[in-house]
Amino acid sequence: MRHSGNGHILPKDGPNSRLRSNRPKIADLFAGVGGFSLGATRAGFDVAVAIDLDRHAIASHKKNFPNAKHTRRNIAKLTGRALLQIAGLADEKVIGIIGGPPCQGFSTMGRQRKNDSRNHLFFHFFRLVAELQPWFFVAENVPGILNPKYDKLRADVLKLVSVEYNVVGPITLCASDFGAATIRPRVFFVGIVKMPGVALSPEDFTRAASRRKNSVRTALAGLTPRVQPTWQTEVSSWRQIKESRAKFFIAINRFCESVGDPAAISRFTDKLEVSGFFGTEHEPRIIERFSKVAAGKTDKISKFPRLNWDGLCPTLRAGTDHRRGSYQAVRPIHPTEDRVITPREGARLQGFPDWFQFSPTKWHSFRQIGNSVSPLVAEAVLDIIRCKLFPGRA
Repeated sequence: MRHSGNGHILPKDGPNSRLRSNRPKIADLFAGVGGFSLGATRAGFDVAVAIDLDRHAIASHKKNFPNAKHTRRNIAKLTGRALLQIAGLADEKVIGIIGGPPCQGFSTMGRQRKNDSRNHLFFHFFRLVAELQPWFFVAENVPGILNPKYDKLRADVLKLVSVEYNVVGPITLCASDFGAATIRPRVFFVGIVKMPGVALSPEDFTRAASRRKNSVRTALAGLTPRVQPTWQTEVSSWRQIKESRAKFFIAINRFCESVGDPAAISRFTDKLEVSGFFGTEHEPRIIERFSKVAAGKTDKISKFPRLNWDGLCPTLRAGTDHRRGSYQAVRPIHPTEDRVITPREGARLQGFPDWFQFSPTKWHSFRQIGNSVSPLVAEAVLDIIRCKLFPGRA
């Protein structure tokens, strides 16, 4: 029997066999691997176009969202007209624009240079909103963007949209409040075009938060803990997991229209096989050192924290790209195994489905997960907007 992970039998050809509906079309700028896109799709929107400059990220996004248009473009050089042409929507309106402009320039983990060139991409997100005038927009970034040194930047970008939009934010939302097993606070700027009877407030989003947290134990349930260091290739990273009736497993693994790589979905539904179990070859002295790190404590040399089964994962980070030294981000140590977590475990902690695909390499998989918006947070935010703009529409 083919199962969907949510109690529903799948169509013979999988979820992508269904025709695309007339869902409201949106654009995902700085799309990355697609955490924001997945949340938007589950909230009832159709991602018409996804843009990212990273070739590994856009390739993975294309695999997960095969019906969207994809392109590698520098947003700073993109016009609204060109965006519509790429999306194939020259005569149709983009209802929404979402995106998480690169945050490294604002991150407290970095040097927070006021004139970091990446900071200007935040401005260009709002420039495109002003050009295209969609019904709504959502921009996401790190808490560091609230630093007083960026007051002028925030004021300047909000001036671009203040006349046409009711803007809510900056609002700080934590992924753990929306079902992810990671702390990960992020700042959101939300705007809805001014129209009678439609209003947003910060409380709309904070009310959506849940008091019940999903722990690391809940998130990693059913994943094989015994990961071999020799599992270094994409082929060897595919492993069988255990199905669960837990609410978390069902929630993250439900399917939605036009999303997912058919081959990955088939392996998940037929055999419960999923990718991303890349091993890490630790030297014996590292393994010995990790063995002495208690749950919830941090290795003094590597600064890697050991996860606590009953706690939450610290914010997963992306590290730097090749232009900035290819520095590896801190990777948590498994709660009981003396190794760092795998990309699939990181994806579970962020709230990604088991059938969702990342890069076929460990390095880029971790970067994609660390750079992503948790799909659980994205879905909650976009669902609130959909209910405001399309009341009564499921």
